Amino acid sequence: MYRRWVLLAAVLLSLQIGHAQRTTQEMVMMQYFDRRLSELEDRVNRCDQSVQTYEQKLYDISKHLRGHLDGLGVFKAEMKSLIDSVVMRVERTERDIEYMEQQSPLQPCVDVDEAVLEEQVKEAHRETKSKLEQKTDCDVVIKGVKSLKILKRAGEAQGSWMKDPSKGSSKVYFFSGTRNSTFLEFSNLQAFTKQNSTQGALMVQLPFPWQGTGHAVYHGFVYYHKAGTVNEIVKVHIRNGTFSDNMLLPGAGRLPTYSLTPQTIIDLAVDELGLWAIHADPDFGGNLVITKLDRSSLAVEHTWDTECKSRDAEASFLICGTLHVVYNSRSGGRSSVQCMYDIHDTFHSPESPVFFFPKRYSSHSSMRYHPKDKQLYSWDDGYQTIYKVQTKRKNEVAST
Repeated sequence: MYRRWVLLAAVLLSLQIGHAQRTTQEMVMMQYFDRRLSELEDRVNRCDQSVQTYEQKLYDISKHLRGHLDGLGVFKAEMKSLIDSVVMRVERTERDIEYMEQQSPLQPCVDVDEAVLEEQVKEAHRETKSKLEQKTDCDVVIKGVKSLKILKRAGEAQGSWMKDPSKGSSKVYFFSGTRNSTFLEFSNLQAFTKQNSTQGALMVQLPFPWQGTGHAVYHGFVYYHKAGTVNEIVKVHIRNGTFSDNMLLPGAGRLPTYSLTPQTIIDLAVDELGLWAIHADPDFGGNLVITKLDRSSLAVEHTWDTECKSRDAEASFLICGTLHVVYNSRSGGRSSVQCMYDIHDTFHSPESPVFFFPKRYSSHSSMRYHPKDKQLYSWDDGYQTIYKVQTKRKNEVAST
């Protein structure tokens, strides 16, 4: 009996020892698996960190490349504008040479004096200018501002407004701001001056947005600098809002036309001789360049490099082919015409007198001359104003 109990105790003890050994092995295995899982988790975390690092590097590289691509786009536009400017000057030189060849056929082995060549070039310029002068009886230049009339205050601080100078038109056009794709049309000046005039105005939707304040309305069409382009001028029919024509103005787009109105890259104007484009050319020290355009086809008829600076200029206008540049201070003050350029060379800017505008508000963002009214429609810090100008014969200027 005793032996049985001893044997039973031995069996139970062996079973307990075996169970304890199995438990110890299982714990060892669990610890091993835990370590392996921890190592795998560490590797996965390191992989995630590496992927995030690579993604950040790829993003930085793509951002860097996009910056370079943007810079290349700007450089491409600048080069295109520069090439267009060179092409324009080559074409101008070719026209002058062609005219000289027509007037004086080439003779072999004959030396031509430089003074003779210079005179022939001047003669070619005079021929072109005389053609413009023959289009209309136009022999006057502004000599001063007679009066100032403040019509109203409407729209933003910068903008432009004007009347169509074509015969029989009394409509008023209102462009508020420096970038938009719409403008307002009023039936006449009286409708424009009403207190709630915008309610009765016609909103004209354009196919392309405009930028700056250099728009022009002429014979039922609006001419403007297309927003987002370097030097594209667009012609749109106002009545139906359809695109009519466009052109790239050679040499324009690299500088604002007026340093005090930096949003205006191209300024379009109308006078007795027709449609003009004004821009600043860095190749000539930032001086203004005026280009005569055909209002129907937008073809360039002729271009003149002036002595008038764009620095400290705020606006300009033309009367009978004479450019009048209006200057001011950056802080705002009394505007004055300090530079005049006559395409017919009747007088030169150093000889022309300086005259002042009546002191009012701060500065002008645009001035639109109306050949029939002999008035300037100006935008003065949100105020729509009219200047009545006095004129005199150009020969009176030349004789003084």
